[in-house]
Amino acid sequence: MKRRAVKKANLETLCKDSQTRFSASAGTIKKHWRHKMKSRIKPRSKPRALRLATLLSPVLALAAGQAFAEPAKRPNILLIVADDLGYTDLGAYGAEISTPNLDKLARTGAKMTSFYASPFCSPTRAMLMSGSDNHLVGFGDMAELISPEQRGKPGYEGNLNERVVPMAQVLKDAGYRTAMAGKWHLGVAEQFSPASRGFENSYAMVMGGASHWGDQSGIVALDPDKPPKAIYRENGKAIDIPKDGFYSSQAFTDKLLEYIKSGEGSGKPFFGYLAFTAPHWPLHAPDADIAKYEGRYKEGYDKLRKERLERMKKLGLIAANTPVYEGHPNWPKWDSLTREQQESEARRMTVYSAMVENMDRQIGRVLDHLKASGELDNTFVFFMSDNGADGNSVYDVARTREWIHKDMDNSTANIGKPGSFIEYGPGWAQVGMTPFKLYKSFMYEGGISVPAIAWGPGINGGTLKREFAHVMDVAPTIYELAGATHPGTQYQGREVLPLRGKSMLPYLQGKAKTVRGKDDAVGWELGGRKALRKGDWKIVYANKPWGTGEWELYNIARDRSESRDLATKNPAKLNELVAAWKQYVAETGTLEIENLANRP
Repeated sequence: MKRRAVKKANLETLCKDSQTRFSASAGTIKKHWRHKMKSRIKPRSKPRALRLATLLSPVLALAAGQAFAEPAKRPNILLIVADDLGYTDLGAYGAEISTPNLDKLARTGAKMTSFYASPFCSPTRAMLMSGSDNHLVGFGDMAELISPEQRGKPGYEGNLNERVVPMAQVLKDAGYRTAMAGKWHLGVAEQFSPASRGFENSYAMVMGGASHWGDQSGIVALDPDKPPKAIYRENGKAIDIPKDGFYSSQAFTDKLLEYIKSGEGSGKPFFGYLAFTAPHWPLHAPDADIAKYEGRYKEGYDKLRKERLERMKKLGLIAANTPVYEGHPNWPKWDSLTREQQESEARRMTVYSAMVENMDRQIGRVLDHLKASGELDNTFVFFMSDNGADGNSVYDVARTREWIHKDMDNSTANIGKPGSFIEYGPGWAQVGMTPFKLYKSFMYEGGISVPAIAWGPGINGGTLKREFAHVMDVAPTIYELAGATHPGTQYQGREVLPLRGKSMLPYLQGKAKTVRGKDDAVGWELGGRKALRKGDWKIVYANKPWGTGEWELYNIARDRSESRDLATKNPAKLNELVAAWKQYVAETGTLEIENLANRP
């Protein structure tokens, strides 16, 4: 869900609930994995020297630092998405949070430092499932926020439209068994559910967010006397989740494991999509996980930012002289908060960290099962977050604030427990996006730069990948790995969208230096905020007071924190990128609506 960006620094202490709020408006590999063979011819025996080389190749590969050999059969695909996870919220990216399973994947796989998503949940997921731009596939804006000017226009349907052949369908057609568990957010009705878009098995929370407990509470209230209910669907049909013993991250993992195990005798590889709702607010976590972080965050935002920054430098993620964006002046500083407010803020971060650690533990359960079943070494794993950390607020959407004050206990001691509804807030969100500018909902680096890890067969393991890549690139990468072919522009008698993304596989294998050429342009737009990247350069637009209200120009290779606007100093480069922006608008059908970014 979109929340309003944080407004003027009106730090509001809610006396009734002691809550502090910041109100805020592989072409070569493919040949080995063909599952339909015209003939089966017994190969001749290899010469002795070749047989010896074949036997020694795994040893030589390990000695050379290559984590994986190319598999002899098509790999399983495990796609994992975290919800609102910040760039520095994993140990491998500088966090103090315990994430050993993801850290190991990052250490032995390819850790990507310049991977980009949309600044919001559903547009990212739409591009992930389609391999195309959100304005083409139904999410030119969030379904919940479609304006009158957008409603009814192509690309603004609010569901993954019929011009898309989704990833699950392409892989299913290629002989994969397909399953997902977790957040869908690509259409609420059954005809738009995972079951209708290629997933043979699915257990989905189909909305933008929900309680992580079994109360099945939604997140936006139209009437404070009618608590919102989140919609879950299993294989397309609406269900009620168990009231007792349910915690989202564990429940989604349980289901995906159930689906994976159920097809293990089929002889088919699997595509598993595990889409956590963690650590999206409301912040909820089991007591045992929360206890590990008690007292850890009492010194506030600035202290944690400095700690993470130093770890990032040691990990080689950023240069020693990288400028750091420390927050918008509208936000209150830690020292300006009362003791009660600081305690509430520290508790938020405590619960958030517990959510992230719990999510990592669930990922570990899946990896452990695959190892025990002998399938891990033939599984390609891709992990990412869907956007930057979230510093916005849903409180003033509809009558949500009234409902929360009426039904929820947000006292500091109850934060994270059932019956609480607490958001992350801008202070911690900006720490999570260190050293970048701003967070979710913005086109600055803090809104669209996300952690991403690729691991598995053929991947150049133990590497740090610094070149630009985009969420649209995931689908073509997976297709190349799987030996699957996207249908192009026609599918079952209807016109469909071709892939717009590029396969990252040659880059991830160390066979190519980049994913795109220096003249390729990639654009973003959502809610009137916009950006375009071409080579090392980026233009970005944000409404005041967050931006200048005009196009800004940055050299991202030299200034990824976007601290030096070069628009007036380099008008030729600005004009070049603006021209590329106009071409992007024409190609994608993006609607540019005046003052859209200023809507309440």
